[in-house]
Amino acid sequence: MSKKNKSNSSQSSPLVYSTDPNYLPPTEEENVETLAPADQPLRVILETKHRAGKTVTIVYGFVGNEEDMNLLGKALKNHCGTGGSVKDGEIIIQGDHRQKVFQYLKAKGYNKAKL
Repeated sequence: MSKKNKSNSSQSSPLVYSTDPNYLPPTEEENVETLAPADQPLRVILETKHRAGKTVTIVYGFVGNEEDMNLLGKALKNHCGTGGSVKDGEIIIQGDHRQKVFQYLKAKGYNKAKL
């Protein structure tokens, strides 16, 4: 059997048919304005759930576009000297680096960051 290519974005919608003549398919917000560092309501937490007992530090609450969040994630990973990822609106840093991350955010002007 052959596999079907599902890369077409029009096929990704769960809607099959609509009787509404004014219906418009949902669009993704691409131009999200990134808040200034002093206005970012960031939270820093420690989590081990669903990670096979591994500890990770999670930074969430970032308001802005994906590119700016990736830049902040990369800077945090470099500062902590460890790996991590940015996905689902969260910056995930491997290990318990809450204090390092919190101090880095405060030094960069993220004054609303909380542990």
